[in-house]
Parts: sequence; C-alpha cells; structure tokens
Amino acid sequence: MKDLDTVEENSAMKANLEKPAEPTEVTQRENSSEPEKPVETDRPITLSFVIPCYNSQDYMDACVSSMLGAGDDTEIIIVDDGSTDKTAEKADRWAEHMPDTIRVIHQENAGHGGAVMAGLRAARGKYFKVVDSDDWLDRVALNLLMARLRMFIAHKQRVDLVVCNYVYEHILTGSRKVIRYINALPMNRIIGWNQVRRFGVGQNILMHSAVYRTEVLRESGLELPKHTFYVDNIFVYQPLPYVKKMYYMPVNLYHYFIGREDQSVNEKVMLGRLDQQMRVTRLMVDAFTQHDEPRNPHLERYMEGYLALIVTASSIFSILRGDREALNMRDDMWKHIESRSEKLAKRLRRHPLVWGVSLKNPAVRSTQVKLYRLAQRLYRFN
Repeated sequence: MKDLDTVEENSAMKANLEKPAEPTEVTQRENSSEPEKPVETDRPITLSFVIPCYNSQDYMDACVSSMLGAGDDTEIIIVDDGSTDKTAEKADRWAEHMPDTIRVIHQENAGHGGAVMAGLRAARGKYFKVVDSDDWLDRVALNLLMARLRMFIAHKQRVDLVVCNYVYEHILTGSRKVIRYINALPMNRIIGWNQVRRFGVGQNILMHSAVYRTEVLRESGLELPKHTFYVDNIFVYQPLPYVKKMYYMPVNLYHYFIGREDQSVNEKVMLGRLDQQMRVTRLMVDAFTQHDEPRNPHLERYMEGYLALIVTASSIFSILRGDREALNMRDDMWKHIESRSEKLAKRLRRHPLVWGVSLKNPAVRSTQVKLYRLAQRLYRFN
C-alpha cells in the first residue's frame, strides 16, 4: 500500500477505503515529552483507535481512512514516533481536518511499544484498539463491532476482551489467509474462560484480533519496552489474567499487510533482531510466572500454549541464524525460564511444538525447521 491514490487502483480495497479531502494547512505540532493524559470531554467515547506511525507517509492515509465513519463515539490517536519523513505533517493535516475525531501525539522515537503506550495514556475510550499504520480495517465489520460495543455499554455488560477474525493480506502475491476462532471460541455470546475450547496452531489471539476494555490494559500494569519490536505479543498476553468475560465476533475486521522488504516480520529482518525477539520471550515468561494465585485452568492452558509457540519461534530463529551468538541467546532463554519456574521449563520442553527445537539432535531440529517452513507456506505469516 502506498497512498490513497495508489490504493484506489486496487479494486479489492475500494469498498473499504475512501480518499479524504485534502486539508490546506498543517496544525501546530506538540511534543509529548510529558506523559500524555486523556483529554477532558463531555462526549463519551466507545472506542479509541491508536495508530503508531514511524515514517509511514506512504500508507498511513489508507489506514486512517478505514476507520472514518465509525461514529461520533470513536477517536483516532495518531502517534508520530519521531518520524523523519512527512508522517508528522500528514498526521497534523488529518487532525486539523477532523479535530473532533483525530488527535496527534508527537514524540521522540520510542519504538512501537513506546508509541502504543503513549496512545494508551491518552485514550478516552471505553475500549482500545491498536492498528498499525500499514494495515487497515474492514468498514462493514467495524460497524458491526461498534454496534456490539455500544450494546455492551448500554446494558452495562462488562466485557473485557472482544475477539474478531483477522486477514493476512499478501499484496505482492495477491493471496490472503483468514484467521478464525470458530472452533476455539463460541460465537456471538459473552463467555468466561470455562467456555473456551482448545486453540489450534496459528490460532492465538493476537493484537490484530483483540479489542480490549481500556481499564483492563491499565489495571494489568501493562508497560511495553521501548525500542523493541514484536511487543504486540506482550500487549495481548500480559492482560489475559485480568480478562473475566470475552466475546467472539466472527467478522473479518483487521487486514494485516505483509510482504514489504523492510517489514519487521520479514524473516531476514527478524533474524537480525533476534535479541529483541528474545527480550519479548523473557517478558512473556515473566508475565506467565508473576501471578501466585491459582488461575482458571482454561486460561492457564491457553497462556502456556501461546508461550510455547513464542519459545518455539525464538528457538527456530536461533537455529536458522546458526551462529554462536544466536545459539547462546537460545540457551540463555532456557536459563531464564528455568530460573523463573523449573516446572514450567519441564512442561515447555515436553510441549509438542517445543520438544524438537529444545534438543541438541540436529536431525530432530531439522525436522522442526521443516515444519516451520510448512506453516510459513500455509499461513504466510512472514
């Protein structure tokens, strides 16, 4: 995706995107060196969208446009994370053009996590949704989501997490893959963890599929590390013990653009940022082990399965890199898991996803890498 003029040429997106009127001036820029606080307003906000932007001038317009028209009870917070291109100017033009809906935070570069946290501190909405600047939302699915959120609020139904489908969009190849939760979550009803069934491989609840109640994120003590990629896993994982009620809407809401050479989930880029992947893995281990009180067994099973997938990914990227530094990082990861919980380390080593990559047998590790390549072709996740 480039800009709206380019996107309009793609007929598959015409139903979801519309070109905004071009504002003529740029609004005054403000640096958010001080902690951002929610703006006082009498207008109730149902849903806050946060768009972290770093050098996003080529595609951010399409992202913002996809959220317009969702209602006066929405807000869009664009976080300019120290961009060096025209992202800041574009963001300011959006805010001047739609001051009742769009706000802009300008800050020194803090990375994806720092941008998300700035948005969370400023959010006024009852619910909170992160949308990366090269992705977009389906307008019909968004309207259905908004109607459901408004119903929860009107009937005083406390739903902590709403889950929707998301779509991998490989623009360069024209292929797409929809991730659904039909077998794991009952549809269109408020449920607790006891009603949650087993999730399949590649079916974890990700940032793309999650709409959190804002206070759940704040109550969980969520604090994403700065200058670190892949923190979306922490964002969706750490608050899970604070989720008591959830709701699954089987609509394809989030369209996840994938295929750019410089994208963070490009495999070559991920191998170069293995240290950041390991940092995220350690923080997820900490999140899993920080609660002493017993958890719901369904929640425990889900969180352990999600963690097993992340440990497997970290191990496989270490093996794919193959150098001594990478393999040492994998060994240090296991030392950290064992230091937090020897029982957890034992269970993870026995997990079907993990056991092969945790062994030193080259043949077994090779089989696990082949399975990873198969999953990569099926899901096209990087």
